[in-house]
Amino acid sequence: MKQGLHAIENASRDEIAALQAERLKWTLHHVYRNVPHYRQAFDRAGVHPDDFTSLSDLAKFPFTTKQDLRDNYPYGMFAVPREEVVRIHASSGTTGKPTVVGYTKKDINTWADLIARSIYASGGRPGDIVHVAYGYGLFTGGLGAHYGAEKLGCTVIPMSGGQTEKQVQLICDFKPSIIMVTPSYMLNIADEFRRQGIDPRSTNLRISIHGAEPWTDAMRCEIESTFGIDAIDIYGLSEVIGPGVANECAETKDGPVIWEDHFYPEIIDPTSGEVLPEGSQGELVFTSLTKEAMPIVRYRTRDLTRLLPSTARSMRRIDRITGRSDDMC
Repeated sequence: MKQGLHAIENASRDEIAALQAERLKWTLHHVYRNVPHYRQAFDRAGVHPDDFTSLSDLAKFPFTTKQDLRDNYPYGMFAVPREEVVRIHASSGTTGKPTVVGYTKKDINTWADLIARSIYASGGRPGDIVHVAYGYGLFTGGLGAHYGAEKLGCTVIPMSGGQTEKQVQLICDFKPSIIMVTPSYMLNIADEFRRQGIDPRSTNLRISIHGAEPWTDAMRCEIESTFGIDAIDIYGLSEVIGPGVANECAETKDGPVIWEDHFYPEIIDPTSGEVLPEGSQGELVFTSLTKEAMPIVRYRTRDLTRLLPSTARSMRRIDRITGRSDDMC
């Protein structure tokens, strides 16, 4: 096993699949017992958690959509008593009701572990100083990054977004080695460095971890050449857990590795809903495997991509997001 990696990151595909099957069975029973929406949806589809005997059986179960979450606003999708939910986040949707997600104490610890794993995969190590410029609040980015960096053993600067002049000051004065921020805002920070007459390559930064919005290879090249750093892609959705569903590895930078011990991916035909063969382009669907407060079954992300074989880790990767299925009509 590579030093510093969890055993599952180097496990065989058979070991990963066995763990996924065990955790999927638990998740399906958990939601059927505790979430009226899922019990009714499964019953309407004529399936029961006992019908799940292998990973391919998941295709028998109905999808979950963003509209399902809105229809059950605010607490209807929770699978534990509200008193066991220690934190609530919500999407920043511009129309209609936000989508709400809840976490038990164990969920928060799991999430922190996944972000810590993601920062490590990005090249971060205990003792690094991490400047968090994702927004704090109902958005999952700031607090997700914060707890994960602390879990890894890093020193956290909880800057949040905005105040670009102050961002530059703290990067110069506190000398962080890692910044976690949206890629577009990283370029805004670069502009502020130039405005102040400071060379962006003169900082202590060596890694930037970017998510929360699509970005291109050209943006990666611009960020890396401007700051003289490695720019790494992190992927996540609030509805699934937040950032840390998948993360690139610094040694390959060839697409985010899905942490498959906690999230089961499928690629479906956006029109028919049929599961597509490995390597096909289609819509990404996730089922959570370990979430207690708000498990999600076959959530349609609407992101168009494909699954790629493993490289730096034993788990599969996702290709760059090429669009959204809800933009196809």
